[in-house]
Amino acid sequence: MIGDLPKEMLDSLLETIPIEFSVLNDKDVVVAWNKHESRVFKRPVTVVGKNVRNCHPKKSLDKVERIISEMREGKRDKARFWISTQSDDGPRKIMIEYYALRDGKGRYLGCLEATQDITEIQGLKGDKRLLD
Repeated sequence: MIGDLPKEMLDSLLETIPIEFSVLNDKDVVVAWNKHESRVFKRPVTVVGKNVRNCHPKKSLDKVERIISEMREGKRDKARFWISTQSDDGPRKIMIEYYALRDGKGRYLGCLEATQDITEIQGLKGDKRLLD
């Protein structure tokens, strides 16, 4: 990153971006996440400090483990998939992405799991210019 953000500004930025994320370290331990109150996939605060295997449904756990393993081994840097869900607002399309976190030498540091409700994005048509 170019520049240096004060912690208060960085915290605000991480809560403001329209993406929910969770961060795992190189031992597959959940170390942080944002948007606690409004997350699509809610989890208790007690998950911080626990292995990621404790916060995924059993039906998807083998796939999550494979993605993380391939990232650790350097075979993969990202994975993207999307699912349809139902909310109080109607049907929603949720995109989930995993990104390997690496240092400058390519050493695996952990994983970023990013979740975004893309329902409105999928419906965009034409152009909307600044301040329209």
